[in-house]
Amino acid sequence: MATRKRDGHRLVRWLWTARSLGASSARAALVPASGLWHAGMAVRELCYARGWLARHALPLPSVAIGNLSVGGSGKTPLAGWVASHYVSRGLRPGILLRGVGGDEALVHREAVPEAIVVANPDRVAGAAMALAAGAEVLVLDDAFQRLDVLRDLNLCLVSAETSRAVPWRLPAGPWREGFGALARADGLIITRKRADAGTAQQLAAQLAPRVNGPVAIVRLDLAMLEGLTSGQQQPIGVLDGRRVVAASAIADPEAFVTQLKRTGAQVQVATWKDHHQFRDEDVAWLAHAARRADHVVITAKDAVKLRDRWPASVPEPLVARLAVTFEAGEDALRSALDRVVGHDA
Repeated sequence: MATRKRDGHRLVRWLWTARSLGASSARAALVPASGLWHAGMAVRELCYARGWLARHALPLPSVAIGNLSVGGSGKTPLAGWVASHYVSRGLRPGILLRGVGGDEALVHREAVPEAIVVANPDRVAGAAMALAAGAEVLVLDDAFQRLDVLRDLNLCLVSAETSRAVPWRLPAGPWREGFGALARADGLIITRKRADAGTAQQLAAQLAPRVNGPVAIVRLDLAMLEGLTSGQQQPIGVLDGRRVVAASAIADPEAFVTQLKRTGAQVQVATWKDHHQFRDEDVAWLAHAARRADHVVITAKDAVKLRDRWPASVPEPLVARLAVTFEAGEDALRSALDRVVGHDA
């Protein structure tokens, strides 16, 4: 069976994780660009800290979620978890997105139907839209670096998988900011998909002194499979020993592939760039793969883009549904979220 491979993603992974002489030389060539990035971020933070650039208040209690590195840390499922927490408290959350891609807005609307989802690069304008629609608390997805917007709780995610990455700023490494930026965080969430529990615990212990707030560890697990068009749910055990095409257009396809391999499936890989909008030829390729493999498995982010375009005559893909499982710090994090809205912890 033919497969699609995204060589660019493999090149970036090699650049940011390999310890070979070739990778080190390539990173060294990017040091000037990384230095400019670092300097630019430092100047920007200084301008906000000194009041030279304005910071805007939001009209509702607010929680920001973001990370220090590029993509794949679990911001979308954790933002959904925070929104669901507020739903459980009888509040209507507004989820504010930066407006890239469009798939994340659809994912949030499916995952938390009670939420008001607003995609707008202007977070202040987005907050006003959410307020007008009836939101009572705001969840800002991918907003740790949005220094222009004040928030009541600032949560930073760090993926345990990034422990393998070199500690260099973009573009020589994956880091938007270094660990020093955790001084702005009111809470830290270590996420893991491929990394083992010990790696996550070690990273949490290393970073906890930098954070003025709770530290949690979350495992993002493949929980079940759901038919793309039928919605029929199946246990992940149905993949054991089967020929599976893992198709994704996400920031961290390796984690998705690893999770599928753990089911015992024989996995072949098809990847596109993050937020890719599937073209007709892409859908045709996937339909061909679905006829030849036992299953095509896709992510929730890709499902919202494919559901209305899938040919009725072709076996439906299975959507991998993730579960957010806390391994440490859940109660403290929930208490911090409750304090934002004035609820007793």
